[in-house]
Amino acid sequence: MNSRTTLLASVSLVAMTVAPIAQAQSDELIAAANAEGRLSTIALPHDWCGYGEVIAGFKAKYPDIEVNELNPDAGSADELEAVRANKGNTGPQAPDVLDVGLSFGPAAQEEGLLQPYQVSTWDTIPADAKDAEGHWYGDYYGVMSFLVNTDLVENVPTSFADLLKPEYAGMVALAGDPRASNQAILAVMAAGMARGAEPGEAAAQAGLEYFAELNAAGNFVPVIGKAGTLAQGTTPIVIEWDYNALSSRDTLAGNPPVEVVVPSDAVLAGVYVQAISAYAPNPNAAKLWMEYLYSDEGQLGWLAGYCHPIRFNDLVANDAVPAELLEALPPAEAYEAAVFPTLDQVNANNAAVVAGWDSVVGANVQ
Repeated sequence: MNSRTTLLASVSLVAMTVAPIAQAQSDELIAAANAEGRLSTIALPHDWCGYGEVIAGFKAKYPDIEVNELNPDAGSADELEAVRANKGNTGPQAPDVLDVGLSFGPAAQEEGLLQPYQVSTWDTIPADAKDAEGHWYGDYYGVMSFLVNTDLVENVPTSFADLLKPEYAGMVALAGDPRASNQAILAVMAAGMARGAEPGEAAAQAGLEYFAELNAAGNFVPVIGKAGTLAQGTTPIVIEWDYNALSSRDTLAGNPPVEVVVPSDAVLAGVYVQAISAYAPNPNAAKLWMEYLYSDEGQLGWLAGYCHPIRFNDLVANDAVPAELLEALPPAEAYEAAVFPTLDQVNANNAAVVAGWDSVVGANVQ
């Protein structure tokens, strides 16, 4: 067991529960999913967490099911709005499945937007990373990082504090709108944590003040940062999850050269969760999709995309992880100081950032 394995064990995400075994990839489920013939996903860009290859793997395994990919660049809030807006729609615009930030799962459950389902590998998903009834369940996690275009940035920043320096004027961007994107919302909390605030509302307020200073200094760019905007020089520094940054590094392939940095003053880990819409037009295809994602094959697909899958400990314990996948990840020591905020802390941060961004920071990110 290497230190990446012990990291997850150290943050209380390893308490396991034994739950009823759900219908797995049985002939009956496959037949029912094939009869539906379609799966509508949403907010799954191919360069996010290896989703391109994951989707390709599902298509290859189940060729009779069309994968209809809705709005790949949507944020977590957009996903829930798509469910609300399509409650009575049985067509392709209604999402069957969701992949949202941790705080959005319980919120969607409370609103009645999700239907419960327990995959066949349910007992290997940590207990505090899932709803006991199966309305939502953790899928993967990463840590907040900086993706830096080293053609344009002479001195690579190593901390949130560095980003306030005059030399980074007009360079720093978020990878989403902090009023809707879970990734951006948690980036604000990471900035607050870098100033010594506790995760939750305190870090949200400190983070909003940080971005207000960054904006007033002229360092913040109100553009959603991506590999393309980074390469063009519009957003030379992008604050985003490590797996997205590492994927962009591979995609850019040295043109321009980039560096991925885990900031020294705040190592924030974030968990995302899966769920099935309560109004899914194709519920059996949705269940089959979940079975695939939580199989060893699906979990390793995320790991190949630089994400730590939620069943990581179980995979390692069973020698299911190829050595080359472990070696492709950043050094283990970069994760040693990782902080996994509680659901309550994530919810408190989410509410404070969404409510306060316009009034405190005043930058219209788009």
